Amino acid sequence: MSVYDQLKALDITLPPVATPAAAYVPFVRTGNLVFLSGHIAKKDGKPWVGQLGRNMTTEEGKAAARAIAIDLMGTLHAAVGDLNQVKRIVKVMSLVNSAPDFTEHHLVTNGASELLGQVFGAAGAHARSAFGVAQIPMGACVEIELIAEV
Repeated sequence: MSVYDQLKALDITLPPVATPAAAYVPFVRTGNLVFLSGHIAKKDGKPWVGQLGRNMTTEEGKAAARAIAIDLMGTLHAAVGDLNQVKRIVKVMSLVNSAPDFTEHHLVTNGASELLGQVFGAAGAHARSAFGVAQIPMGACVEIELIAEV
């Protein structure tokens, strides 16, 4: 099944690339690697604001990470033109806006990792880091960046 058939089966429509909020580009391709800049969680087109362990649950954070994965795939599509050319999702780095005692960053990040696995199959299995941070731009609850091989 193609990546696009899988997206359709999951009722996912890829968004266009978001305009950067600062001095950076959405992606850089070098050789066979594509580096995607960090994408923040959005809800209803606005930053999904919150702090895990304070005013957001792990399940809400997981949903936010899943939403980011959809945005990342939209950017990756713009970068390569055809997601079926992706050989591997190499690395995901997740920053979780969290209270000092929150320890489920890895479970929040699963929202993105699990969706990438569903869409890309074995090629979606990736190395990963998940960090808790004191704040993310615009108060967003999660930010994720991605590296893919094409």
